[in-house]
Amino acid sequence: MFSFRLLPPSARARMRAARTLFIRHGAESTPEGRSLLLLREWLSPGQREQFAKRGYFEVVGSDSGKRYRIHAGASVNVCEIDEKGRLNEGLCFLPIGALPIGDVMLAQKIALETCEGKARAVARRFTPNGFHFRQTRPLG
Repeated sequence: MFSFRLLPPSARARMRAARTLFIRHGAESTPEGRSLLLLREWLSPGQREQFAKRGYFEVVGSDSGKRYRIHAGASVNVCEIDEKGRLNEGLCFLPIGALPIGDVMLAQKIALETCEGKARAVARRFTPNGFHFRQTRPLG
C-alpha cells in the first residue's frame, strides 16, 4: 500500500499539484477522467459543489441516517461524521477490481445510500485522526 507519509513534504506537494492538474484539465479521454465525469453526474448539485471546493462530498446512510464523508481516493477515504461535521469512525470498503478513483467513489456513494448495513458489514475500520485528507483542495 502506498503512503504519502513516506514521501518528503516537497514530493507530496508535487504529487498533489499534479493530481489536481490532471483532474481539472483533462483527462476526459482517460479512464480516470471519464470515471470522475460519471461520478459528478451522479452527485447532487450540493455534493458537486462540496467535491469541487473541498475534495469530498457527504452522503446519508440508507439504514441509519448517519452522515458519511467520501474523500477523493480509492481506499481509506470514507468517514462517518457527527452532527458538527467532525470525523468519527473511518470505513475502508471498495469494489473488487482495479477501478479508477471516480468509479470507486461512486460505488461507495451508492452502497451507503442504498445498502448501508451491508457496506458497513464488509468495511474495515480505521481511526481517521491519523490520516490527512485534502479537505480544502479543489478537485473540479
